[in-house]
Amino acid sequence: MTTVQACGSDGSLNTVITAEYNKDTGVSQDEAKLRFLDMIYKWPTFGSAFFQVKQTSDPSYPETLLIAINRHGVSLIDPEKRDILATHPFTNISNWSSGNTYFHITIGSFVRGNKLLCETSLGYKMDDLLESYVNQILYNKGKKGTIRQY
Repeated sequence: MTTVQACGSDGSLNTVITAEYNKDTGVSQDEAKLRFLDMIYKWPTFGSAFFQVKQTSDPSYPETLLIAINRHGVSLIDPEKRDILATHPFTNISNWSSGNTYFHITIGSFVRGNKLLCETSLGYKMDDLLESYVNQILYNKGKKGTIRQY
């Protein structure tokens, strides 16, 4: 499992960047910023939107989960331990749906996949973000259509 690291002791990026800058006097402040960005770009949660949900379907996961959505797919994170429990690329997501109080996602095939049922008031935002990423992937592959027609 991967653990998500906090930025600085006070949680700010400036603290970490300043510490790196002060460590090596041969590096300019701009170079220290670039090195820092190069480092965090490689983190599995870089660029993620995080959603705290209450999952009700999988007893192997904690009841409260963080769902991170980014360019790699969907990650499930234990909010207390900050461990990444699973990461599912968009190609493994067969279906999702949302409503005013829920977000559901199916990982694997539509028939034999695992369905994660979550309670959240932000399901519509998760739905929109997933749809945007998948549409962008389809567009980049030359499939100019979208996955949902309105």
